[in-house]
Amino acid sequence: KNFILFIFLFIIILVIFMRLRNVKNKKEILDSKAIVVKNPEEYKGCFYKLFNNNNEIHLEIGTGKCKFIKELASRNPNINYIGIEKSDSILALAVKENEFPNNLKLICYDANKIDELFDHEVSKLYLNFSDPWPKKRHARRRLTSEEFLKKYDLIFKENKIIEFKTDNMGLFEYSLIQLVSHDYLISDISLDLHNSENNDNILTEYEEKFSKKGFRIYKV
Repeated sequence: KNFILFIFLFIIILVIFMRLRNVKNKKEILDSKAIVVKNPEEYKGCFYKLFNNNNEIHLEIGTGKCKFIKELASRNPNINYIGIEKSDSILALAVKENEFPNNLKLICYDANKIDELFDHEVSKLYLNFSDPWPKKRHARRRLTSEEFLKKYDLIFKENKIIEFKTDNMGLFEYSLIQLVSHDYLISDISLDLHNSENNDNILTEYEEKFSKKGFRIYKV
């Protein structure tokens, strides 16, 4: 029975993966949407021009289908938001299915080159349910690794503020160590977010799924 269940789940995952990989006309979809920034490197150091104001810029890396950042931008019209997503298929699905507030822009981009995109202009960074890269040899790929924290030093405008959520306890422990080692101060922490008194939490797509399955959510 366990083997049959494994095969069934594998087929479902494979179908979902193929669907995302083969989104029809994804380039045309992205090119047709004003919310998607074309040639984003041209705005390095002057992303405020996209919004025609000097409001703070908050950034989410790995924005997925934009559930989190869309709600965040709707609640805070006086802050500018930018969502970075590496997968053009996922981003195409997001912009195809949703309407977005004017204070939000989306970029299809690899986070490994984040320091090539921004130049001391981001006021806050959101990392939600990032890939844990559980193998030790892949630790440098984690978005809270020393390598990435050094990149973030180059994109933050003044104070460095990171908000991080995950369901992976190992990644959470690793991230706390990395942040403190990089001279961050822990101002707020939750080891069970959904059973805390935090009423301002905005769910991501993954968070909603994990929470329904009883997974504990960690936040710092």
